[in-house]
Amino acid sequence: MGSKTVAERLEVTIESLGAQGDGVGTLDGVQVFVPFTSPGDVALAEVTTRNRNGIYTELVELKAEGPGRAKPACAHFGTCGGCQLQFLSDETYRAWVRERAATALAHHGFSADLVLDPVISPAASRRRVAMKALKTVSGVILGFNERQSHRLVDVETCPVTRPELTSLMQPLRAILNDLLAQAMNATVHMTLTHLGVDLLIDAPMALDLAAREKLVDFANTHDLAALHWQDQGFLDPVAIRRTPVMNLSGVLAALPPASFIQATDEGEAALVKAVLDACDGFKRVADLFSGIGTFTFPLARTHQVLAVEGAKVAIDALAGASNVATGLKQIVPLHRDLYRRPLTPKELSAFEAVVFDPPRAGAKEQVAELAKSDVKRVVAVSCNPNTFSRDARTLADGGYSLDSVLPVDQFLWSPHLELVGVFSRV
Repeated sequence: MGSKTVAERLEVTIESLGAQGDGVGTLDGVQVFVPFTSPGDVALAEVTTRNRNGIYTELVELKAEGPGRAKPACAHFGTCGGCQLQFLSDETYRAWVRERAATALAHHGFSADLVLDPVISPAASRRRVAMKALKTVSGVILGFNERQSHRLVDVETCPVTRPELTSLMQPLRAILNDLLAQAMNATVHMTLTHLGVDLLIDAPMALDLAAREKLVDFANTHDLAALHWQDQGFLDPVAIRRTPVMNLSGVLAALPPASFIQATDEGEAALVKAVLDACDGFKRVADLFSGIGTFTFPLARTHQVLAVEGAKVAIDALAGASNVATGLKQIVPLHRDLYRRPLTPKELSAFEAVVFDPPRAGAKEQVAELAKSDVKRVVAVSCNPNTFSRDARTLADGGYSLDSVLPVDQFLWSPHLELVGVFSRV
């Protein structure tokens, strides 16, 4: 009989936090990454992987606790894959958020002194969430994936999410248990809009009359703004009781089902203020990757704005809202794929300031054109510190100075982070 391999264990003192929030220590000059640990902890950890970046482990036991720990707020902490950093004290977490931004910038040659004090959204502030559902023999599991796993954690409560959404979790289990076939998966998108909850259920089944009637009753009972069912890409508007809209600085813009909005009211307010402050004094502004108008409409109170967006439903929503809004200067909506057809330096010369807020991949193609332009002020909003820093280097190499970077954390206790960078033409 073969002998069982004994897993390697290490004892390590945690010195810092890595980019994904794992504690980092050093043994014989090699970095050791230990999840759920904080600077000052002494951890017994089991080795899972070794590579050129270091040694990756799982925590076995805390031998001693450092000063930066706090009691986790959620009963699902440790199994649910979200909110993995809620064991950190507020002070430790805030310092790590700032360091997360500074480290990404440092990789591209920027000083940590540029990073401002972060804006962090509070608990119970998330207004949009996507949950997974699975029909089992004992009922529907509704929740999020376990850490580094496809297994679902059945979530009873979620301390980062708005109560208007968490209150729907148990009723959703019941309705999905009636509708889904055994072992069927579904994704549930919930967004708290200005006129109530917009719900989209994505599941691989067509609705019959009985299922449709149950969903309409569900929407009425829980006063949903709208309920859509999506089956293999086909979007079925089951119940539109009130058209979901977002209040964007006083302008009501229609929200297409499951479309992107900022994750919290507090985060959106911080991002908008940073953009407005940076564009103050400039008349003509281009808002690139505009979405439904998060920055377009507040800018249009005092600026002429070109809004450019590649998603047709989003730019149509922006255009429709701008047609009926009052108290705005000129808004010109433009449907254009900025990855395939970025605005050229000649086109950009019509603007004194440019704001861009791309998806996580960044705006490499558009930034290359901006770097060759004569735009006086560029404001970069990003949900990915790594691609932000890459794009910032392109602008700096093109003659822009990076004046400041504001971290905005809308995903409390997680590594996800928004940044607002302000650039000036030297």
